[in-house]
Amino acid sequence: MKFRPVYFLLSGTALVFSVFALSSWGLKQSIDFTGGSVVEYSLGAQTTSDRLKEVITSKQYPLNGERIISSKEVELRFPADFDQAKAQEIASELGEDTKVLRFESVGPILSAEILKKTYVALGIASVGILLWVAWQFKSLQFGVCAILATLHDTTILLGTFAALGHFQGIEVDILFVTAILTVLSFSVHDTIVVYDRIRETRRKQGRDLPLSLIADKALSQTMVRSFNNSLTIIFMLTALYLMGGTTIKWFVFALLVGTISGTYSSPFVAVPLLVTWDELKRKIKR
Repeated sequence: MKFRPVYFLLSGTALVFSVFALSSWGLKQSIDFTGGSVVEYSLGAQTTSDRLKEVITSKQYPLNGERIISSKEVELRFPADFDQAKAQEIASELGEDTKVLRFESVGPILSAEILKKTYVALGIASVGILLWVAWQFKSLQFGVCAILATLHDTTILLGTFAALGHFQGIEVDILFVTAILTVLSFSVHDTIVVYDRIRETRRKQGRDLPLSLIADKALSQTMVRSFNNSLTIIFMLTALYLMGGTTIKWFVFALLVGTISGTYSSPFVAVPLLVTWDELKRKIKR
């Protein structure tokens, strides 16, 4: 615990970058949240992306965005009224070797509903974690520190994807929301393990012992277990990221970032916050 300033400095640096990325660039939202149609084309041998856009312009279809996946694969975004028949019509005009690989369409009402439910889900999860931890440890102090650690992980994950959206054009979709909720649960899981050991040590050795010493003992007893547990998850996610399909690639990457951040935040954010809070309370009482 004597190295708390170093941990807070590292976390503060990551949080400042994340907040800067979010405020400057924001998250690049997929059609899950904005509504519209997304079409992924596999271009023929003699077809280029410029030729594809020429056909779209000639038919006067409004184009809302473009992402080049490879030299022969391109992803285009249209308004919600652009249907699959129109997408196929464009492919047919470019030749038999140009194909529609993927078509997705989400209406504006559904996308607004998804966004609303996303905020509600995150709110319920955060409040639930706060109340449950506070009740289990009979202290609001434990609950607040745990939720601050999970918000630390969530902010870093959001900031990472804000930067990826700005520099790489990576969009966040409903799978990203699933990743955030998963990261919340994983982060608080490791925190509870340490908190439980702090509680048990405190019961055995008394409340007069400084919490910093109790925390050091608790971390020494749980660090190897938490680290090994996280490594097994990181190995699995790394393999999925490298060998899995493009559909789940960024979902897995979000889980990977969240797992690494959660492994760090439990011993180096949640516990130092708890110790600092306890020391401030003792100083105020004096």
